[in-house]
Amino acid sequence: MSMKKNMGSIDKLVRLFAAIVLIVLYYTGILSGTIGIISLVVALVLTITSLISFCPLYFLLGIKTCNRKEN
Repeated sequence: MSMKKNMGSIDKLVRLFAAIVLIVLYYTGILSGTIGIISLVVALVLTITSLISFCPLYFLLGIKTCNRKEN
């Protein structure tokens, strides 16, 4: 499996923003318990996929949000 970029800049920013929101919701106590832990795991996955510009789910579904020159 080749890890060619399949995420565009806007997609990466949206994922990072969502990760930050989830982390803030956890640390302010709005999300706690099992839901809080799940939100942190989701935030971690969103952050990692943003940093490497590759989403395995996009790969499986054949989705690319990056421009040709970003790839």
